[in-house]
Amino acid sequence: MTPSVEEAGLALADPTAYADDDRLHAALTVLRRHAPVHWVEAPGYDPFWAVTRHADIMAIERDHTLFLNEPRPLLATSEQDEINRRRREQGIALRTLVHIDDPDHRVLRAIGADWFRPRAMRALEPRVRELARRYVDRMVELGGECDFVQQVAVHYPLYVILSLLGLPESDYGRMLKLTRELFGSSDTDLRRGATPEETIEVLLDFFAYFKEITEARRAHPTDDLASAIANARVDGEPLNDFDTASYYVIIATAGHDTTSSTIAGGLRALIEHPDQLDRLRADPGLMPTAVEEMIRWVTPVKEFMRTAAADCEVGGVRIREGEALLLSYPSANRDEAVFDDPFRFDVGRDPNKHLAFGFGVHYCLGAALARMEVRAFFEELIPRLKAVELAGEPENVATTFVGGPKRLPIRYEVTPAA
Repeated sequence: MTPSVEEAGLALADPTAYADDDRLHAALTVLRRHAPVHWVEAPGYDPFWAVTRHADIMAIERDHTLFLNEPRPLLATSEQDEINRRRREQGIALRTLVHIDDPDHRVLRAIGADWFRPRAMRALEPRVRELARRYVDRMVELGGECDFVQQVAVHYPLYVILSLLGLPESDYGRMLKLTRELFGSSDTDLRRGATPEETIEVLLDFFAYFKEITEARRAHPTDDLASAIANARVDGEPLNDFDTASYYVIIATAGHDTTSSTIAGGLRALIEHPDQLDRLRADPGLMPTAVEEMIRWVTPVKEFMRTAAADCEVGGVRIREGEALLLSYPSANRDEAVFDDPFRFDVGRDPNKHLAFGFGVHYCLGAALARMEVRAFFEELIPRLKAVELAGEPENVATTFVGGPKRLPIRYEVTPAA
């Protein structure tokens, strides 16, 4: 059943809609066609404009002085927004790269930028490929049937991030739990609790862990990203505790959940489109475009918010100063005006102008790493994958921010490494 425009708008503030691809994309299609810039008044949320067309989102991303990340960078309930406002006033709020604007954003982004440039990626690639091999081998050890998300996909990218940060593998379990609780705060299976206070507890646990890391790296600097963050200076002064912890949090969480979602969603897409799996087997040279298509198809980051710094227009609609806009990336990545047959999964799609990594000054810092991880995993898996099928019903995470498959039961045949 096709939703009304009002029903479609409300879906953007409903975490369960993101767990149902058909429902979500039916809503987004209605909005793109009939109300691409649509005012949403969802119960429990402050109102916002839903922006669903690729061109309008690009225009907003390009003008980072008119459309600001602060004070509402992510969709949250009115209650959570108020808690965040009070914490900002107290100077104890999470301030990651997605929360802040220039000039702070430019200065803080530079701290980690060198760790994601091509030279650094080349140095990290052997470790990434070693870990990809380890987790394809793990599929062999599991005996031909597993929950791919829970037993493979969530583990591999986190080990990569731990390697980049220079954190010990003994901390793996703690980091996995915290990242899943943070991004799974709307999902009853993943969250720590249902209240905003319990969500804050997750952040405080992150902060406590990384405060220990900061103290250790300042006392004994090492050659890793954790040390670069701990010892960074702005105007001659070290970052304060919350800015330092915030930097760790965005690297650890964004570098983990988004990539694991893409890998799991990418495998599901290949299972559900066996012609494309056969095509990729026959032509491994398609892997770079296949990776981009998996990223477009899954779009693990569902939205970011912007606030208008002045009266303006978006898509012919008048936006007033102070009003918030939700940028719907899954919608942009299915926009019929940009993508030929957007609901077709095509491992050879070219061009592929997806916005899964954003655009402009807030373009994802770790995009090159994410691409390398996805590519390394499937370059290891596809030549060894003799058969694969679903062994149960897949489930997606209920979220309004970051997510993808939560469970992907599969039956498969993977050959041992040569």
